[in-house]
Parts: sequence; C-alpha cells; structure tokens
Amino acid sequence: MEQVSQSFTVDLRRLTVLRELRRRGSLARTAEALHLTPSAVSQQIAALAREAGVPLTERDGRGVRLTGQARVLLAHADLIAAQLERARADLAAYGEGGGRGSVTIGCFSSGILGLLPGALRALGECLPQVKVDVVEAEPPDLFTALDGGQIDVAVAVDFAATPAYTDRRYSRTDLFTDVLDIAVPPGHRLAGRGRIGLRELAEEAWIVGDARSCCGAVARSVCAAAGFTPEIRHAVNDWGALTALVEAGQGVALVPRLVRPLYAHRRLALLTTDGEAPSRNVFAAVRAGAEADPVLGAVREQLVVSAGELTGPD
Repeated sequence: MEQVSQSFTVDLRRLTVLRELRRRGSLARTAEALHLTPSAVSQQIAALAREAGVPLTERDGRGVRLTGQARVLLAHADLIAAQLERARADLAAYGEGGGRGSVTIGCFSSGILGLLPGALRALGECLPQVKVDVVEAEPPDLFTALDGGQIDVAVAVDFAATPAYTDRRYSRTDLFTDVLDIAVPPGHRLAGRGRIGLRELAEEAWIVGDARSCCGAVARSVCAAAGFTPEIRHAVNDWGALTALVEAGQGVALVPRLVRPLYAHRRLALLTTDGEAPSRNVFAAVRAGAEADPVLGAVREQLVVSAGELTGPD
C-alpha cells in the first residue's frame, strides 16, 4: 500500500459504504442494507483503500473488521458529511422563499399513530407549500435511510440498534418519554392491585414483539432489569393484535401509552410498576449540519410541540 498522498481524494459514495460497514459489522449485512452484492461492497471498500493509500479492513475469522486507519478516515467522513449538510441548508435558506419542496419523515409504527398526525396537520397549515411524506422504519434501517438521503428526519426510540446518544453524525432532539404499562387479562390474579412489582410476573406467559424491533427489545431489557427472562409465548409486533391476545387470556405484556387509542376498547387491566415506571425515550434526528435547514427546523419544532401535547394518565 502506498504512502498517503498530499493530494489524495476520496469518493464520497465509497465513504458512505464504509460508514454503513461500520454500522452493520459485516460485508453481507452492509450489502443487504445498501441493496448491493457483497462483492460490490468489497470492491467499493478496496477502491476507497486505494484512493486513501491505507488499508481499511483486515480479516477477522470469516469476516472483516475495520482498521485503525479506517476509523480515522470515518471520523473525517462524519465531519465532511456534516459540512455538506450545512452547505445544503445554507443554500435552502438563501433568498426570499428559499427552502425544500418536500420532506420525508421516517418513524416507527406507534409514533406514526400517536405523534405524527398532530404534527402533520400543523405542518400543513404553517408550510402549505412543502410536501411531507412518511415512511415506516426502525433502526438500523431507519438510520441507513437517513444517511443515504432517502429520509430527512428520523423519529425513533432509544434501544440497542439506535445510534449512540453522542453519535456526531446526527443532530438529535429528545421529544418525550413514553411510559409502558403492564397489561393483564381481565380476572387476572393481580388485576385489582393497580401497582405491582414487575418481577411478580416472572412466571407468567408473555406476549412480546420481535427482538429486533424497538418494542420487543425494550420489553426484554425491562424484564432483564427486573431480574428475569420472560417466557415468550407469543411474538407479536402489532399492538392491536398483542392487546387482543392479552384480552383473550393468552399472556401479559408491556404496552406503551402512546398507542392507548388502539387498545382503549379492550377489556384489560392496566397496571403500573413499583418504583420508576418502565419507559422508552422518543427522539427526532437529522443529519449533522442539516439542523440549519429552515424547513427541517420547522418540522423538528412541530414534532416538539406535538410531543408536548401528548398526555397520559399518571
């Protein structure tokens, strides 16, 4: 490998592939996320390594891992991407009436149900010239789409697949804390208690979402924090279906207050936990540098307002 040239240049599209490899951890998962073949990903990384004049990956068993040089390059790639976003935001703000013609918001399903309707109505009034599209997505795919420009604003829940709070690739705004209640069937032995210790349900059958989903991951982590691994009898991601199963006596579940309209008509006993209630943090993120975009700024402001209007029982 040659020494780094003083005049070296790199292809920004190849930097995007390297950034996704950092996120996904393998060539196969990177290829799947970017709709490429593993061979094409390898070729992109190899070409970037030739441009930079340094090795970017090394063998790690059957896979690859990033080199120290790759991590140095990625730190600069994050800064470059942020600066390009600032340039685009400055151009969008330039002149009378500057701004975007459309914005795409990526959001998890219960956020679309409970948070976005109010925000979209308000945006339609204050930005009638801007077309707002909504895409349902969760991390990590949500942030792959944000990195790639397929969406402009990501609304997500903090869990293992979400970028770290300190990730400088994104500018984030915390929106609200969504409290989780315990749903048990009518007539359950604990139904009349109102407040219980979560560990009291350690021997119950549980209804929980897929482990890769934000809701499934949060439910598992909450139970683990209470000191037990739940016996998952049913794996269901749809909140309406999940609460129907609880009502039918098929198990217990954690349900967010954000989607309470979906199960308000169900015959359920909703319990709270002793001590601090289990919850999930909901936030919005844009690419670093894009926070100066006037339209994206308006979208984030309206999301904050709509989050503030969400109410739930204490």
